[in-house]
Amino acid sequence: MPPVFAHGRLRLYLLKLLDEAPRHGYEIIRLLEERFQGLYAPSAGTVYPRLAKLEAEGLVTHTTEGGRKVYAITDAGRAELSGRAAELDGLEREIQESVTALAADIQEDVRGAAGALRRELREAAGRLRDGAAGATGPGGDPFAGMKEELRRAKEEWKEQARRAKEESRRARQEAQQARHQARESQEHTREEVLRIKERVQEQVREHTRRGDWPAGLVEGVAALAKELGALAGGHPEPEPEPPTVRVERADAPEWASADDTRSADPARDLDRLLDRFRDEIRDAARDHGVSAEQLAACRRHLADAAVRVGAVLRK
Repeated sequence: MPPVFAHGRLRLYLLKLLDEAPRHGYEIIRLLEERFQGLYAPSAGTVYPRLAKLEAEGLVTHTTEGGRKVYAITDAGRAELSGRAAELDGLEREIQESVTALAADIQEDVRGAAGALRRELREAAGRLRDGAAGATGPGGDPFAGMKEELRRAKEEWKEQARRAKEESRRARQEAQQARHQARESQEHTREEVLRIKERVQEQVREHTRRGDWPAGLVEGVAALAKELGALAGGHPEPEPEPPTVRVERADAPEWASADDTRSADPARDLDRLLDRFRDEIRDAARDHGVSAEQLAACRRHLADAAVRVGAVLRK
């Protein structure tokens, strides 16, 4: 395709457009596109540098309106345009010839593209006929093979949708069942806690009525720990055998650590230990006397010992 403007001709035509009226760069580009009947539109990179060069030469000037540069021709520019009037007439003829040449080139390009498109369509139709002939099924239907493939794909899609729906339904059922079991477990746990609470409270009340509230408290706490351990799902650990108590104090009575009191009857041995304990306390009180403060302290120690010994015997 030949160039639209020969060297230096665009510069001259810009002066002609500005001689008609002041214009901004975008308006000049639009006017050139109209003069060439839409077949040619110069880019901003082509127009604006030439306008800047014309302004540097003093042939045009610009003002700013609404953020845009509006260019106008100067007297020097009109003088150059007047001195090149004959060249400008020739430029008008060249523009008409360029428009005609551009139209012819575009028409040729369109004819070539249309021909190539027709060839591609003919080739595609041939391939389709060949494929249909190879896929001809019973009854001579040339599209039977494609129809069968489409039918199988449709059935497979339906089966996948059915499986997905079934999986979704099963997941919802399992989730509902899990929630139901969780609610049942929560309700069962609440009932068990209430039952344990009532049982422990009854044990404490019974011992309180007998005046033995420390023992009741110890038994209640032990029962509560045992019941809660079973409720947690584990098996209650076997209670360890009480260790043999050996008193290491230097001032402990002889009978507290002696093993010669053991016999085949542990209950009888316990009675003997209690008798010796009572005799030991009586001898100490007789020899040293008992004050009110000492009596209160002894009462506390005896109560503590009773609770501990009672807890051991009740296991």
